[in-house]
Amino acid sequence: MQQLGKIEPSQIITRKTPRWRLKKNEVFQNIEGTSHFSILVKGIFMLLVIDIGNSHTVTGLYKKDRLIGQWRMKSDIAKTDDEIAAHYHALFSMVGISVQDISGVILASVVPALETVWKSCCKKYLLKDNGKKIISVSAKTLAGLINIALPNPKEIGTDRLVNGISAYEQLKRPLVVVDFGTAITFDCVAADCTYVGGAILPGVAISLEALATRTAPLPHIDIHKLPEKVIGTNTVEAMTSGIIYGYGAMIDGMIDRIEQEMLGDSNEELGVIATGGMAPIITPASRRITQVDQLITLKGLVHIYEQTVLA
Repeated sequence: MQQLGKIEPSQIITRKTPRWRLKKNEVFQNIEGTSHFSILVKGIFMLLVIDIGNSHTVTGLYKKDRLIGQWRMKSDIAKTDDEIAAHYHALFSMVGISVQDISGVILASVVPALETVWKSCCKKYLLKDNGKKIISVSAKTLAGLINIALPNPKEIGTDRLVNGISAYEQLKRPLVVVDFGTAITFDCVAADCTYVGGAILPGVAISLEALATRTAPLPHIDIHKLPEKVIGTNTVEAMTSGIIYGYGAMIDGMIDRIEQEMLGDSNEELGVIATGGMAPIITPASRRITQVDQLITLKGLVHIYEQTVLA
């Protein structure tokens, strides 16, 4: 089994045991019939979760344990806090939600400029009550939830850590999360909920754009389903097959190698969860992806808020 690299003890952020332990009839009560992502309610009725990515920002509004609204918008660093507030005020109104109903906000961002604007928007328009909390996810705020065995924990994107926590809460075993975003990322979590590293490769859209712009005969194409055959009989079929089956094979090869490095010759099988816009398209061409969860980041943010604020 290949070693993952020597990490000094001072470089590891440790995972603490959750502080909350509840008994029947105590003030904090778990919502009946909910999963481990349910929110423990004490004055928290609605939680806004925000996942700010390079291309898109995904937001979800949870009422207790139920996702009652989800929105996706382009990540535009030119937008001001006022513009974001106006946009979401309209979206909330469409589903009958008042901003006054929002009791807390948690956000994870890989775009520092947008994180600053979003925090300003939330403080000005959503969380005027001083008792309401806004949590900005960082390696430091996650110290009690996941170990980070990297030389520089600040280097890893917070969305990748959130996905790792979320997946671990579901599987409770060694795993890899494959996120089909602008880039495709592999995030590896060990059996003790230690983030051990990952891999990054160009996303599907980047590859399609490169084919269309850097090779004169090849057109821009839209891929939306698995081709019936690997061997295409025209240019579009050949490109579609190459992207879908090619990425499927590449994903499987990467997971096979990751599993060997993480688990060696043990009989344990690596858990695999895929997410991201292209996950449903590539998954049918993969033999290793067994689960697609498009809400994994939002679920993870709810869990983190639950553990860091309501614990």
